[in-house]
Amino acid sequence: MSVIYMLLGISIGVAIVFFVAFIVAVKKGQYDDDYTPSVRMLFEDELVKDQSKTTIKNEKTN
Repeated sequence: MSVIYMLLGISIGVAIVFFVAFIVAVKKGQYDDDYTPSVRMLFEDELVKDQSKTTIKNEKTN
């Protein structure tokens, strides 16, 4: 029974270590995405054009 308590304590300790590492990484900007916003503007026009073409096709068929 004492092994279960020991394993439970170790697993909680490991979970806390990983959680602290995650918080530190977020605070340092590890997950900031600097590349996608600069590229997104290149592809938005194509999406708008595709949507407007389907809208025009739908209006012509109605």
